[in-house]
Amino acid sequence: MDAVLTYRGRRITAADVTFVRALLAAQPHLSRRALSFAVCAAWQWTQPNGQPCDGICRGLLLGLHRAGHLVLPPPRWHTAKPWRPRTSAPPVLVDTRPLAAALRDLCPLEIRQVRRSADEDLFNGLLAQYHYLGYQQPVGAHLKYLVWGARRPLACIAWASAPRHLGPRDRFIGWSAAARRQNLRFLAYNSRFLILPWVAVPHLASHVLGRMAALVPAEWQRRYGHPIYFLETFIDPARFRGTCYRAANWRVLGRTTGRGHNAPTMQPTRPVKEVLGYPLVPDFRARLTMPTP
Repeated sequence: MDAVLTYRGRRITAADVTFVRALLAAQPHLSRRALSFAVCAAWQWTQPNGQPCDGICRGLLLGLHRAGHLVLPPPRWHTAKPWRPRTSAPPVLVDTRPLAAALRDLCPLEIRQVRRSADEDLFNGLLAQYHYLGYQQPVGAHLKYLVWGARRPLACIAWASAPRHLGPRDRFIGWSAAARRQNLRFLAYNSRFLILPWVAVPHLASHVLGRMAALVPAEWQRRYGHPIYFLETFIDPARFRGTCYRAANWRVLGRTTGRGHNAPTMQPTRPVKEVLGYPLVPDFRARLTMPTP
């Protein structure tokens, strides 16, 4: 059967549209959110952790509505401001006295995943105040870690869903476009790494990265219901050498084009970044290039 449209890899047929129309006719009181949950339940459209694909489904329904295939109920919530991701966080007060120590004197470090915990505001505020890129609220799958030593925060490190297109990484893995679409969820992107500016502890950064190689896959599996096989990040070579990543056995994969996400032209619009990767399993290529069921 011909598809009315394809959305995020899912083919939507005329029969699917007829089903949604019938659902709306039978339950005209449904809100858009309730309709999304009903469609996800009927289509068994769930994330690997069992949660409904609500955000994706709502985007699909809105696309069908705008294309004239169905008429959604009016939205029940309005805002006078256009939606935009949160790009800052309230300032936080911490002990900023210089901390110079040997790593062995601080170990064992305590590394906590703080997303949806009492320490998340501290994490967000530290990035907003002390990271050169500031803070931006991640969208989609993500984790936030605070590193503690001597009863003080030492570092922040954030992980998020991997970028969709990344030439050096894609060539290194060797996957097809279809395999990338299916298996991109098995990668995690190190979006922020901050050693707080008053902390002077040799080898701290590479030690934390080494710990992450064990902590992130386990927490990702627990929270999102699927494994990850590869870690990646960018560094700005005009600012950093990436020494801590190299010391933690990350591989330099190449450089970006500087054209950014879905750039409409072939002209660079932002700084060229160096791409680094870290395979988590020896057979990562085989796992990432094979089709998933």
